[in-house]
Formats: sequence, C-alpha cells, structure tokens
Amino acid sequence: MKASEGIAFRLGAGVCVGALSSAAVTVLLGLGWELLSTSGPGVIPLSAGLLAGVAVGAGSALVAWTSRALALGLAAGGAWVLLAGVNPHGAATGGDAVISSALTIAATVAVAWLTRYALRELDLSVARRDTAEIIALRLLRGLGFIVLTSGALFPFLFMFVSSLKPRAEMVADPTFLGIAPAVFADGLIPGLTRLITGYREVLVTFDFLRLIANSTMISVVTVVFTVALAVLGAYAVTRLEFPGRALLSRGILLIYMFPAIVLVIPLYSAFSWVNLRDTLHGLVIVYLAQTLPVALYMLRSYFQTLPKDLEEAGMVDGTTRLGVIWRITLPLSLPALASVALYVFMIAWNEFLFAFMFLDTPALFTLSRGMVALNHQEVPRQFLMAGAVIVSVPVLVIFFWFERYLIGGLTAGGVKG
Repeated sequence: MKASEGIAFRLGAGVCVGALSSAAVTVLLGLGWELLSTSGPGVIPLSAGLLAGVAVGAGSALVAWTSRALALGLAAGGAWVLLAGVNPHGAATGGDAVISSALTIAATVAVAWLTRYALRELDLSVARRDTAEIIALRLLRGLGFIVLTSGALFPFLFMFVSSLKPRAEMVADPTFLGIAPAVFADGLIPGLTRLITGYREVLVTFDFLRLIANSTMISVVTVVFTVALAVLGAYAVTRLEFPGRALLSRGILLIYMFPAIVLVIPLYSAFSWVNLRDTLHGLVIVYLAQTLPVALYMLRSYFQTLPKDLEEAGMVDGTTRLGVIWRITLPLSLPALASVALYVFMIAWNEFLFAFMFLDTPALFTLSRGMVALNHQEVPRQFLMAGAVIVSVPVLVIFFWFERYLIGGLTAGGVKG
C-alpha cells in the first residue's frame, strides 16, 4: 500500500471518530444548556461541534499523542471554534454567556479526550474490521464514562450553585443552576459579596467555625488513637503467640454484626451514668470503638504480607520488639497506615447518629450535628447548601489527595506473598 493511501486511511478514521464524538458531546452540551440557562431552550449548531471534532480527530490520527502541547493546542483550537459557533442564547454578556463559555470549553476537552481514547495505540494505516469494532466499543465506553461522571458531579454542582444564590432567587426558581446576571448589577465586588453571603452567615452567625474546630479535633484524636491501637493489636495478632489469639483474630469484626441504631440506646444509658454524655471525649470513645475493628482487620491483613525475616534480623541485632515495630514494620506499612487513617478520618468527620444522640450543648456540636440546626423552615436553603459544602469539601479534598494510598492499602493484604 502506498504511503499516501495509509495517510488517507488514518485521516479518514480520525475525521470519522472526531465527528462522532463531537456529535455525541454536542448533544450532551445541549442538555447541559437546558439545565443551566435562563434564556430557555436554545438551538446548538451541530456544524461548529463537528468542525472542532474533525480538527481534533484529524490531528490525533496524523500525529502521535505524545506531546501534551499538541493536545492542548488542538483543544484550544476546538474551543475557539465551539465558542464562536455555539451561542444558542444570542447574548454576549451576563450569566448565560459565562455558562455557555464553560460548557463549550468543557465539551471541547471532552471531545479531545474521547477522540484520543478511541484512537490510541491503533494502526490506522489500513482499514480493518477489528479496528472499527475497537473504536466503536471505546466510543461507547467513553461516552458512558462522561455520562456517569456528569451524573455523579451534578448533585455537587447543584449544592454549590444553590449555596451562592440569594434567597429571592432560590424561591423564584430553585431548579435553575446558573447565576443570574442581576447579582453583578452593582459591580464585581458587591456581586461577589452577595454570592458568599451564605458562607459568611453560616461561619459567623451559626458559629460553624467552632463546629469545624470540634470536628477537626475529634477526627484527628480518633485517627491518632485508632491507628496506634490498631498497629499494636494487629501486630500482636499476626506475630505473637498467646492464648485466645485465633478467637481474637476471627472476632475482630464481630461488633459490625450489630447495627449502630441497636447500640446507641445502651451506650446512651451507660454514658449518661458515667457522665460521659454531652462531652467530646465521650464521643471520641464511641468513634474509637466504631472504627478500631476495621482498622485492626485492615492492618492485620497487611502485616501478614510483610516478611518476618526482617523483624527477626532486627531482634538478632539487639532491637527490642517496640523498636522493630517503629523502625521496620511501620516504614513498610505506610500505604496501609495512610489508608486506615483516611478511612477513620472520614468516618469520624461524617458520623451523625451518635453525635445527634450524645451532644446537647451547641458549643460542642460537630459539623454533622450542626447541619440539623440549618435544616429549619426559617433558615434559607442557601445557608443549608453552604453548610453542606463546608462539610463536604474538606473530606473530598483529603480523599482525592490520598486516594492512591487508600486503594493500595485496601488491596495490599489481598494476596499473601
């Protein structure tokens, strides 16, 4: 086959894939516009999206996707095409223009990613049936990923946008997910001040700064004590010989046979009797009992994968048992320790049932307990959504930051080697 024919095949495949991906993404863009715009239904010109998809597809077919600069250049070019052509509302300023710009840029990036994903590592110099099938499956898989990701992010988008709305706008149209241009009628700074009114009221008026401090203190203390006790307990179960070791190893998760709602009444009575109810350290004890079994189970599974020879060599050199744990076992277990700490922190930060039952003094409330005070008819929904954002963002940031440790720690003890 001539070189020119191979280039023609690659170019044709890239153009077709780019056109298909851009058509699908443009339809999703139209659905997004229906949800976010204030101008009502709009007509999205498919030609502009197809032109952008063809450009991205042709570039990805002719040049290897090894250069990020190329990908960014194609995405920027496609964004310019879409931005110039996709303007269904016909307004050049205001909130709708911002929404249109954000949607079109997001759609172009999605087209570039979907086209690249469908064509990566494929020989497009000749027409083959299996290549077409692979491309079709990848397109369907990529579109499914985009739809599922958009569906998962939609509640967070609704929560965040609702937290920025004034009360009148929320009452007038609670389903509108954009920011009305009237917010910035008096200028940028007054408009931004109106947008953050909900956060200012929640943090100051409803004293969420104190609740953040309470939740942080409880979560950090719970993490420290749970990890410390879990390390010692898991090491004892996996390395030491003592009566009842097998029974203890099998019964670690026994507490999880009982739902929390079954335990809350006996604990409430017991903690009231010993004056631990309505105290933060009493809540820490409850969280410790709730998280320690799973932490023990996770670390025990991980410690079973560590070679005993290193620890025995350390003790031969004169290191004590605690020295072996500190100098050998813990450094080798950092992924598992990080995943356990993350799991415990998320449980302590988000827990509601025991905080609701045990805490009565507003100054001692945690964030989840304080959210109940916002769920009142006299409190604007804007404040409730702002509180929900304040509760959700820290744990989301921590989770995504340490996600690799969480996955590694959960799977490390799966196979003993």
